Amino acid sequence: MEYERLFSPITINGLTLKNRVLMPALNTLYAPDGYVTDRFKEFYWRRAEGGAGLILVGGCRFDDVGGAYHMLSLADDTYIPGLKEYTYGIHQRGAKAGIQLFHAGRYAQPEANGSRTPLAPSAVYSGYSRAMPKELDQAEIRRIQRDWAAAAVRAKKAGFDLVELLASAGYLICQFLSPMTNLRTDEYGGSFENRTRFARELVAEVRAAVGPDFPVTMRIAGNDLVPGSCSTEDAAAFARVMEKAGIDMLNVTGGWHESKVPQITGDLPRGGFDIFAAAVKDAVSIPVALGNRISDPAVAERILALGCADMVSLGRPHIADPDWCRKAEAGEAGLIRRCMACNQGCLANAFFNRPVECLVNGQVGREYEVRSLPAPAERKTILVVGGGPAGCEFAIRAASRGHRVQIWEASDRLGGQLPLVAAPPGKQDYLDLIRYYQNMLDHLGVEVCLKKEGTPEALNAAPFDLIVTACGRGEAKKIPLPIDDSVEVLSYIDVLSRRREAGRNVLVVGGGTVGCETAQYLAREGSLQPDQLAHIMTYGYLPVDQTLTLLNSSRRQVAVADVRKVGNGFQAGTSWTVLGDLRRLGARLYSYAETRSIERGHAVIDIHPDPKNTRKDEAGAEAAAGRDQRITVPVDTVVMAVGAYPNDGLYHALLEAGAPVHNLGDATGIGDIQSAVTGADRLMEELAKKGF
Repeated sequence: MEYERLFSPITINGLTLKNRVLMPALNTLYAPDGYVTDRFKEFYWRRAEGGAGLILVGGCRFDDVGGAYHMLSLADDTYIPGLKEYTYGIHQRGAKAGIQLFHAGRYAQPEANGSRTPLAPSAVYSGYSRAMPKELDQAEIRRIQRDWAAAAVRAKKAGFDLVELLASAGYLICQFLSPMTNLRTDEYGGSFENRTRFARELVAEVRAAVGPDFPVTMRIAGNDLVPGSCSTEDAAAFARVMEKAGIDMLNVTGGWHESKVPQITGDLPRGGFDIFAAAVKDAVSIPVALGNRISDPAVAERILALGCADMVSLGRPHIADPDWCRKAEAGEAGLIRRCMACNQGCLANAFFNRPVECLVNGQVGREYEVRSLPAPAERKTILVVGGGPAGCEFAIRAASRGHRVQIWEASDRLGGQLPLVAAPPGKQDYLDLIRYYQNMLDHLGVEVCLKKEGTPEALNAAPFDLIVTACGRGEAKKIPLPIDDSVEVLSYIDVLSRRREAGRNVLVVGGGTVGCETAQYLAREGSLQPDQLAHIMTYGYLPVDQTLTLLNSSRRQVAVADVRKVGNGFQAGTSWTVLGDLRRLGARLYSYAETRSIERGHAVIDIHPDPKNTRKDEAGAEAAAGRDQRITVPVDTVVMAVGAYPNDGLYHALLEAGAPVHNLGDATGIGDIQSAVTGADRLMEELAKKGF
């Protein structure tokens, strides 16, 4: 077997798992009032069918203060029947079931739990919840511990095979452990021993309630990644204390929510936190799992082979592809629909109280609907014009239903805009989506015809039962500006496709997602490259301070101007790494700014007042304070990043001719990958209901 360690069994306090893959707790918002729904069950049952050894759900609240009302709940016995039905289904599908018991502490958001004041070790304001918590008294501490243990008993009654206590991401147990948030002077604060007291007492309470033979595990932060909080060494010491207290397995992840270190985006190398798990593994004798950015089974196998961990924790990879385990075990890793580390449908939705979706899998959260689709009445012959995400996705879904499918792609490759999307830093995972489409289309027998352009004449004469146009984007848009011959004008496509090289002083016109990522790409080109950094550090021929200066600056001077706020267009919570990188590299960001002209090597820009009347907006971009302001910016290259036109001419020509045609993706109006993928899935489902 290719991944023999990954698919070998492991035992945790008498509980044997068939493989080393666990799906960690994810707040999906599929249980809006705390009770299990069909949507919730089918989502997880589908992952159990896909081969995961252990599936955890949660976070699960157990009182009215520590979690939001839209979270899964075990606050009383009324929640047990639904969860019992859920665990039965998990077991029937060959997996084991776990549940994560959760208390947010100062991270609890009053607007999500009936305006209740958060409770925490100390009254330390939380920017995450935007609230000042109340300091817990000792009676309240004991009440939380008892309630936590009571929820563990309910979990056992509901058929769960283990419970996980959440001590990561900056939640309550972390807050007791961290000297940054624990300012107490009683026996729960001060020394390391005192700061671990809450967790030690909690584990003892839970263990006494569920008995010695029921697995109790804990998810911990391998490093808080917050200045003044717990280090990797502290995490290892805490792990030793927890093993002694009676924890059966430790599930290691990254830092806190308020950390400024990217933890699950593409900026983190795959398996990049193996150093944290390794430190914990070296400190304890119980099993250790590792999460964060493990989407490749080869990376998972390497982590196990090096002894960094005993298990791998794959959350978002299981959202993207419920069959991750089955495909990897069968030697079909190339057919895995891999997580792009984009956070656009999962984290962005969950943090803003929306049900989880996925950029690359439009069926996420709708498994209960898809499962009931009728089988096709007859096999149809379908043509898809365009091999970008929308076209490839529709072809895969249609071929999976047994239809004969062809793709005509005018260029010499599949993927559409994906190579451009993959060009900026931290976005290389998008190339995996192209490889997935190539492999899956071949696996399903879809005929892919490259360098074949669809024309109205050819298609009107073709014997297809259905034509889907997914022709993508046309020409990049440009803003008409007075520009003299001293300045080169490029599009974002020119830059990201590497067709043209920008100069040293660059103005990017357009501060949306594409503009900001293009600016980041340009600024990084002028900075120290990763292989250069490795060479310098290996041979030590530059002082560390000089190396850091080169790493945190760019020889290319980049400016970004937008008539709206710089950073518009990003999914909520996904822009901060890009904008932070631009600021780190010295890029100048101008919000509410109109570029008037480009003359004699300078751009003339009018900056208007920020509607909030602040000097800087949330992106850190400059804006005029109270009055208009005109500035000039040195420039030898202008990059237009103001969008593109939809390529919809073929669709309208076929529609006018009466052809059986549907339109998808950017050809319907410029969108993003998620809308393209979801649109393709929805179209196939609509057609399936009509007999296709």
